[in-house]
Amino acid sequence: MTEGRPIADVSFREAFRVWVKIAALSFGGPTGQISVMHHILVEEKRWVSENRFLHALNYCMLLPGPEAQQLAIYIGWLLHGTRGGLVAGTLFVLPGFISILALSIVYARFEGVRAVEALFFGLKPAVIVIVVDAVIRIGRRALQNAVMVSLAASAFVAIFFGDVPFPLIVGGAAVIGYLGGRLWPKQFYVVKGSPVTESSEVVVADSATVGGRPTMGRALRVLTVGLSLWFGPQIVLGFTLGWNHVYVQEGLFFSKAAAVTFGGAYAVLAYIAQQAVENYGWLRPGEMLDALGMAETTPGPLIQVVQFVGFMGAYRSSGNLDPTFAGLLGSIITTWVTFVPSFLWIFLGAPYIEYLRGNKSLSTALSAITAAVVGVVLNLAVWFAMRTLFAKPGDLGTIDVMSALITIGAFLAMFRLKFGIIQTLACSVLVGATYYLVIRT
Repeated sequence: MTEGRPIADVSFREAFRVWVKIAALSFGGPTGQISVMHHILVEEKRWVSENRFLHALNYCMLLPGPEAQQLAIYIGWLLHGTRGGLVAGTLFVLPGFISILALSIVYARFEGVRAVEALFFGLKPAVIVIVVDAVIRIGRRALQNAVMVSLAASAFVAIFFGDVPFPLIVGGAAVIGYLGGRLWPKQFYVVKGSPVTESSEVVVADSATVGGRPTMGRALRVLTVGLSLWFGPQIVLGFTLGWNHVYVQEGLFFSKAAAVTFGGAYAVLAYIAQQAVENYGWLRPGEMLDALGMAETTPGPLIQVVQFVGFMGAYRSSGNLDPTFAGLLGSIITTWVTFVPSFLWIFLGAPYIEYLRGNKSLSTALSAITAAVVGVVLNLAVWFAMRTLFAKPGDLGTIDVMSALITIGAFLAMFRLKFGIIQTLACSVLVGATYYLVIRT
């Protein structure tokens, strides 16, 4: 797609091995994944400078989609051009795809089996706590003044009480951030870029130039190839199977979700869950929590959770196909349309990174979007809690006492005892499964 100048100091074979290592260690959501990349690429290998790494990350945070995978694509592109970006981004997703596919097959084939139900009984309360932790982490970064807090509160009210679509909230926040940054910059310039200083003894220093001068012709070529790969399969399926077929619906729906996934996967999950349950019937109430539990305990981007939705939707609408094979195709289609856009954004925008460096208008728009995402993710936490802790959402008379106790225990584990995500999930599953199998009838 793009002619990035490869860096001769790093062999492609060595880079391949490093990307495999990073992919295998990509647990813990975007924060953990970015930390792993920083440790290996900046501190250990010294392939990119600190500021170059942070600047690339700031750019990726402006984009819809999984910022950790996009950061891998970007650095892969810096080192070895297009093939470097393709390898880095693909390997980053592959372990999660295989893991979620295996878990989806087990979930679908053994649905209703008591042991499987017991496993997810303990998993769901812990997922609520993990989402609350995401609210706190994003909030600490974004809610640095009263204006940002107001944006977060407005976003929560809009989506929780007003059912305002998530894409509209993101778009509105971007406009408010852009205009607010021009009129009241001190209040809106919250998510800032990093100052650039020269680094030495690294492969890609701050002053290193990669790729030629960006041209309109190159941008058009990238767009043509990228959009063809993104939408081409959906067009073929639409004319072949019909536009109402489950594969076409999944392709189009998750393409739209991929284009508005600002602020990480948590921000868009409530929107996906609502559509998947109420509009398309791909999932049953509560199953998105099961999916999120799978994604939290496997490597790869958290947005990989959509693969489970694609699998179950196709599995339950398999027609004449074997349900498992139909689910596999649904997984592939959903994963394809979710991650292909990330490659497009990076390959299209990477040569313009230097031009974008320090652009305050983009930073103020991102600040407002990030603040709004706090409210959206809080909505997700409340949405999950109402469907996990109560037989009838919000009806205090239908509370599941054991689920509430496991939730409290998970809160204490993460926030008081400082357990990690995997430890918290493991303890919750152990307690919940034991109760479900031994005590509950």
